[in-house]
Amino acid sequence: GTATEPAATSTNAPRPTPTFPPVTDPLPVTVTPAYEGVVLERPVEVLSYPLGSYEIAIADQGGMVYGVREGQSFEILDLTDRVLTGGNEEGLLSVALDPQFSTNRNVWIYYSADEPKRTVLARFTANEDGTIDRSSELVVLEQEQPAANHNGGSIRFGSDRMLYLGLGDGGNQGDPDGNGQDLGTLLGTIIRIDVSQASADEPYRVPDDNPFVATDGARPEIYAFGLRNPWRMSFDPATDELWVGDVGQNQIEEVDRVEAGDNLGWSEMEGNECYEGDCDPSQFVAPVATYNHEGQRCSVTGGVVARRAAATAVEGAYIYGDYCSGELWALRSDSDGDLQPVLIADGLGNISSITQVGNQIYVLIFGQPMYRLVDE
Repeated sequence: GTATEPAATSTNAPRPTPTFPPVTDPLPVTVTPAYEGVVLERPVEVLSYPLGSYEIAIADQGGMVYGVREGQSFEILDLTDRVLTGGNEEGLLSVALDPQFSTNRNVWIYYSADEPKRTVLARFTANEDGTIDRSSELVVLEQEQPAANHNGGSIRFGSDRMLYLGLGDGGNQGDPDGNGQDLGTLLGTIIRIDVSQASADEPYRVPDDNPFVATDGARPEIYAFGLRNPWRMSFDPATDELWVGDVGQNQIEEVDRVEAGDNLGWSEMEGNECYEGDCDPSQFVAPVATYNHEGQRCSVTGGVVARRAAATAVEGAYIYGDYCSGELWALRSDSDGDLQPVLIADGLGNISSITQVGNQIYVLIFGQPMYRLVDE
């Protein structure tokens, strides 16, 4: 059955919404190419990869994962035969290392598959030389996907060692099936599961302290709901807060700071506005920041809160961008304590992901070398 019980309201008071275009206060930070010899058609994820003398790994949406060392990329996994890449938002979508990677060498991958159209969360095991064993796949979760768009999603492990995964609302326009507000489906949610003992018999466990375990008709895996397409999300390593870039319909993009049990409002709301008709905004957790689709903007790419980064000027700011306009912003507090976006760069191209690896903040762009943030 469909769970209609309203979620516990979040303790987050609604925060002021920054106005766009960004304030003109310039930041002494810029972007510079990194790993110029590594250019992928559709890079979607970059991560630390301490195996086989590799520095980082980088994944391409088409189904390839590469290890990078000394500025060159080497194939470590080819999943192109398993990954469905028909739609712009289908493909190999996310890669994350297991919290116990140094001892178990497990790698978690989220990808689109066909027949039936679905997304797959799977665990693979790497070899000592850094290559990832294709035959080691353990499928942990499969979610039927009604459409080619809004597949989500990012795999992120919290400091609690739980796996968090963002799933889109199932696609098409305006969430026609009402998945965003339906606790009976994983579509339109962020889930939180325990995969530390993953096996074929018991792929994952539901943590006892998940917010909806006692809600009748709710999927107990759900951590937060009311999302449209949480393409990229990350934990602030200093505070454990979960920051999510949730892609809007055709008007408003939003950045959310998500806590357990939050209802982010889709499809009753798009950003901080009612979506098609009346709504009661007090029932939903307000976004931290929103922006509209002027100036070629179309789709938010969630990023990271900079912590001890080489680009010291953005310390503590949330770095995010837009996939179409190629703008990159730092969200930070002004003198009144209101969050304000400051433009770092624009026209960068199709920004797909923004991640901090070690002390470097990398910006992934389709068909280009990745950039990193540096102080001017």
